[in-house]
Amino acid sequence: MESVRFDHVYKAFVARGRGSEPVLALQDVTFTAAPGEFVSLVGPSGCGKSTCLNLIAGLDGPSEGTVAHQGSAVRGVNTSVGYITQDDNLLPWRSLRGNVELSLELQGVARRERRTRAQEFIDLVGLAGFEDHYPHELSGGMRKRAGIIRTLVYDSSVVLMDEPFGPLDAQTRVILQAELLRLWERSRPTVLFVTHDLVEAIALSDRILVFTGTPGTIKREYRVELPRPRDPFRIHETPGFGELHDALWADIRVEIEQARTVS
Repeated sequence: MESVRFDHVYKAFVARGRGSEPVLALQDVTFTAAPGEFVSLVGPSGCGKSTCLNLIAGLDGPSEGTVAHQGSAVRGVNTSVGYITQDDNLLPWRSLRGNVELSLELQGVARRERRTRAQEFIDLVGLAGFEDHYPHELSGGMRKRAGIIRTLVYDSSVVLMDEPFGPLDAQTRVILQAELLRLWERSRPTVLFVTHDLVEAIALSDRILVFTGTPGTIKREYRVELPRPRDPFRIHETPGFGELHDALWADIRVEIEQARTVS
């Protein structure tokens, strides 16, 4: 059974203003993600990639078609998936440890168990010693680590990630890509990952879905055959990287140029 399935999904948004026609964001989107698979969604800005994540999370519903999680259509907010956005969304009044424990606390996990599980993840990403620090006392990279492990400690079978490393500097991004891969390989949740960084997509993914410009549909699917485990620091040196990167960029460049022509 697929972890995620989109079956001929359309999504339209009502534009502001009287008499405005609905804006079609997604058009006939069909794809699946298998258990343990890491799938990246790439394409021009505004092509509906983030909308796909919101549909799986149940934050919105499709206008047509079916969005399914673990074989069941998503209806309403889907609390069974983890969702990581560009913002770390840490609660400023809770310590790092308190933030990491939050999802377990909401699950009703006993205090001792959630403390043990949270500490395991804190240690894994090198944040030991900062457990009692508050978000304003942490660097951007440290806050992002905390946000990621807060979601992964929940042990969701599906994790949605919407440009989680977008606000970070280039060096920190690569470091966190490596840490994300290490964390993902421990439990292998299904990951849907939105990014504009093609190098990042190649370093992390099993498959990459290229979206067209608005309305977004899947133009092409690429299977990333580069061997695992991967080192994001040296991914450029991996045989086959250059050809895949060039093919992805060629597809996306066409969509960007077409969007400029239309506008």
